Amino acid sequence: MTDLLWSPSEDKIKKSELFKFCEFLEHNKIIQINQNYQKLWQWSVQYPEKFWSTCWDLLNIKGEKGSKIIEHHNIFHKTKFFPDARLNFAENLLSRKDNNTAIHFRSENNSEKKITWSKLYESVCKLSAFYKKINLKKGDRVAAYVPNNIESIVSFLASSKNGYIWSSCSPDFGIQGVVDRFFQIDPQLLIVADHYYYNGKKFNLLDRIPEILQKIPSIKNVIVFQYGSKVDNHSYFSYERIIEDNKIDETFEKFEFSHPVYILYSSGTTGFPKCIVHGAGNALIEQKKELILHCDVKKNDRLFYFTSTGWMMWNWLVAGLSCEASIYLYDGSPFYKDTACLIKYCEQHQFTLFGVSAKYIDYLKKEKFSAQEYKLDKLRTITSTGSPLVKESFVYVYEHVKKDVHLGSISGGTDVVGVINICNIFSNIYAGEIQGPSLGLDVDVFNEQGQSIIGEEKGELVIKKPFPSMPVKFWNDTDESKIMSAYFSKFANIWAHGDYIQKTKNNGYIIYGRSDATLKPGGVRIGTSEIYRQVETFDEIIEALVIGQNYQDDIRVVLFVKLKEKINLNDDLISKIKNKIKSNCSPRHVPSLIIACPDIPRTKSGKIVEIAVKKIINGETINNIQAIANPEALDFYKKLNLK
Repeated sequence: MTDLLWSPSEDKIKKSELFKFCEFLEHNKIIQINQNYQKLWQWSVQYPEKFWSTCWDLLNIKGEKGSKIIEHHNIFHKTKFFPDARLNFAENLLSRKDNNTAIHFRSENNSEKKITWSKLYESVCKLSAFYKKINLKKGDRVAAYVPNNIESIVSFLASSKNGYIWSSCSPDFGIQGVVDRFFQIDPQLLIVADHYYYNGKKFNLLDRIPEILQKIPSIKNVIVFQYGSKVDNHSYFSYERIIEDNKIDETFEKFEFSHPVYILYSSGTTGFPKCIVHGAGNALIEQKKELILHCDVKKNDRLFYFTSTGWMMWNWLVAGLSCEASIYLYDGSPFYKDTACLIKYCEQHQFTLFGVSAKYIDYLKKEKFSAQEYKLDKLRTITSTGSPLVKESFVYVYEHVKKDVHLGSISGGTDVVGVINICNIFSNIYAGEIQGPSLGLDVDVFNEQGQSIIGEEKGELVIKKPFPSMPVKFWNDTDESKIMSAYFSKFANIWAHGDYIQKTKNNGYIIYGRSDATLKPGGVRIGTSEIYRQVETFDEIIEALVIGQNYQDDIRVVLFVKLKEKINLNDDLISKIKNKIKSNCSPRHVPSLIIACPDIPRTKSGKIVEIAVKKIINGETINNIQAIANPEALDFYKKLNLK
């Protein structure tokens, strides 16, 4: 069987937004593309000023563009894009004011809600007026502990409208996980849902607020919105009453291009999660480029992504409003009561883009689920991210979901609040491969010596030139040591993304996982230190080590514990450990396996050596055993056979 699964028809190409973009370039005698994506990409990285300037114009960014496109700096991340531009992020997402659906929400219990473009605009303007009443100022932080629903998006847009900095966590994070993130940024306002649902269970969030307020003293006000209930049973500000009582504030102040719009978080591998600050214009132009040019999103399209408010794909989905497309939300378990529940949602509302994780597709495949009985007539694009989509899952989509669909395996991350390697409508789709690099991003693969790899060897994913959606900064990083360590410690003045990757003969990419110790079960980034902090509270445990094992086309979390003398790892202790991690972190942090070990390997400076154990468990070679102070500790792990 050939790996070629899909080729775009001439009709699809000529109706695409990417084709229109190239027509403009050709009409203005800038470059002749001839539907050659690789040629277009090479031009975009060779002439970044021209490319990004054209993006501003043709993607309809609303604001004052300014005369300068790039302000170059000899330090990579200090290069600025559109340094004298001014815009308002929310204004770019609220250009429609009609009575068509802007956002549609469905819960796992099948409760549904929608909001029109005109009502969305009105709600954002009313909430932003209230924000001003409680004396929030430009640059203040708004923390949101919220599910994926309409109220969360209204709250975010009102925050960006006034120049505040938004930061959200999904409600499956325990109190400790929330505090670890929000405490660092000193938020002035907390927004919370009264409860949420997952897998048939109702979880109360109101009960968690007092402890959060005690641990984060900077919070002065709390807004609570209802998740389907109708009774106010708290003393905090009511979202519903704010929308009902406040007048509309239609002022849209324009801020500088790189004014912070939200803070996202790293996984927390080596300590507290790092606070990654993204600029409004930076995120907007990158996300519009990806949605329109790469995913062919058009006005009146219907976009869906299965995500939570703690994953950057939520930010990406919300940006779909800037394309004048409707966005569709789902909150809860994607398989609650019915394997087909998301497919049915797609059929009922005729999504044009259906976005899920690779793990979701893998699950459908293992369940031998067929979507062929469902009418997915309008579905043009399926996007998959979170972890690599394996060959067999590519084939499964074309054989059992929809034959004529653009399957876009995409990869990027929190760090860039967007996509680095992505789909495009000009190129073929081959099983297991991402189609190519994102326009305007000078993507390459380096070996350990920092040399560009020729051929199909595996290496480090790098970006060789500055790009707009780089973080504006890390919060509390005055000496810039955190941002330098995160991206520029491997190669001088070159962005190293931390993915282990291979370029193919088709100019596509295959990602084999993270090149560091970050855990990524189901595509969700998890830091080892968050798990350690919970495990080390047990008196029975001396020390622990956690790694990600390659398992059934995904990553499973394996926790090793060194126990005190005469302590046995019985079912009761395992259950207590798992419950503690689930309660204080999230269900995704819970290890699949917990194994007692005699010792924990560490470096000569005393640091736990996760990478060495991870490589042993995954059958890889250890490159630097000399750095390990107690190499004999590795013998236990070498003898394990985890299947």
